Amino acid sequence: MMQLVNCSNCRTPLQLPAGAAAIRCALCQSVTHIADPRNAPPPPSTSSQSHAAPPPPSPSPYNHAPPGPPPNAHGRKKAVIVGISYRFSRHELKGCINDAKCMRYLLINKFQFPQESILMLTEEETDPYKIPNKYNIRMALYWLVQGCQPGDSLLFHYSGHGSRQRNYNGDEVDGYDETLCPLDFETQGMIVDDEINATIVRPLPPGVKLHAIIDACHSGTVLDLPFLCRMNRTGHYVWEDHRPRSGVWKGTSGGEVISLSGCDDDQTSADTSALSKITSTGAMTYCFIQAIERGQATTYGSLLNSMRAVIRSTGSNNDLGGGAVTSLLTMLLAGGSLGGGLRQEPQLTSCQPFDVYTRPFSL
Repeated sequence: MMQLVNCSNCRTPLQLPAGAAAIRCALCQSVTHIADPRNAPPPPSTSSQSHAAPPPPSPSPYNHAPPGPPPNAHGRKKAVIVGISYRFSRHELKGCINDAKCMRYLLINKFQFPQESILMLTEEETDPYKIPNKYNIRMALYWLVQGCQPGDSLLFHYSGHGSRQRNYNGDEVDGYDETLCPLDFETQGMIVDDEINATIVRPLPPGVKLHAIIDACHSGTVLDLPFLCRMNRTGHYVWEDHRPRSGVWKGTSGGEVISLSGCDDDQTSADTSALSKITSTGAMTYCFIQAIERGQATTYGSLLNSMRAVIRSTGSNNDLGGGAVTSLLTMLLAGGSLGGGLRQEPQLTSCQPFDVYTRPFSL
């Protein structure tokens, strides 16, 4: 069981992993020591009182909402964006930090995410706690769902290496766990889909919406969501049931989670210059942004079809159907990588089946 403790400095509620004796706040970087986790304070409530109550924190999108009317229909917006280039290693990728910068730009300028509500983890960050190693990514995911309330919209974007490993407990339909590869995965290990699900999917309460945009190899079911939208090239689809035979619940606590990933579990995702023509990007991130900018993302079905169509056309014709590169995409820094036809199909998974052609897409 996770417990909530308040940061000893800024009073932000922090999700304390079981058995942990201390936790570092992702916002102010202060370390809160817990002498005995069993004595950790319960989640804040309107009826709780303290004999030494701290002064009220300044307004912040990270804090619990004060007592009063319920949050408005649009709620608060928070995002974690991870871009890993693995520079100076044999695993180096050219486009992932570009992806992270573009996603941040899109969220701020198109979807009105507050800048201070976006946590960026890339190798270019000077703050050591924003380097995309395993520990920092884990803490960022805990932070993303801390204190979420009805009306909130959360987003997790990851651009980097993904992999898979044999699953031995029978919970995976294909027999494999999907994984994300943090910067230090060779020494610290990968982040497995079971952990991602337990951290940001299962705790999600009613009224909270989470989108995951995962641009990585083998990422089709990397959030371990119960249902996958199996769509063919003509746009017809059926929902596949990926609930574990063991009966372990992989859905939420009432919230809504939808994941868009770069490819199926048995496919790889491209890091390529064949799409933008001017720099390297993750193919999936590029097509996701392009669909939104061209007005082809009115519903989840139209978004998925648009992304797939652009990826299929890459390498088979030189016209990607859009004329000049948009202002968002021209902000990418110059670079270069492999080109050629791409063999990946973006996937959509969800905690519940729905009609992808009638539900509007929104972040």
